[in-house]
Amino acid sequence: MKVLLVSSSGGHFNALQKLSVFWGQHDCCWITFRTDATETALKNKNVYWAYSPTNRNLPNLIRNFILAFQVILQERPQLILTTGAGVAVPFIILGKLLGAKTAFVESFTRIKQLSLSARLAMPFLDVVYVHWQQLKQRYAKAELIISNTL
Repeated sequence: MKVLLVSSSGGHFNALQKLSVFWGQHDCCWITFRTDATETALKNKNVYWAYSPTNRNLPNLIRNFILAFQVILQERPQLILTTGAGVAVPFIILGKLLGAKTAFVESFTRIKQLSLSARLAMPFLDVVYVHWQQLKQRYAKAELIISNTL
């Protein structure tokens, strides 16, 4: 299966890396921000560098929508898997509209409400994985995961 892995850098990127038990079995490409850490971790991987910052930055939102369209058409992922944050939204929206399955793994730190990125992407998500029963009860698409890897 072709999987597109999307995350911002830092903690979201680290969380997505820890899911390698799943995605390591598949043909993957990455979308993230270019930092020293991501360049080192993704050396010799199929990676596309997204535009940052994404918070309150309309030009980068537009650039990331264009990038999402180009990458999804070129790579044709069957699944788009993300841990957030804002960079994920254009990829989830366009991926779903172009026929990919979409999954969002919410941060362990989200206990009472989903992140803004997850809430914006919700209409285009097949599933959102959460770590807390309160979130599972609150959101119809939520699936509870219990993991010590995130």
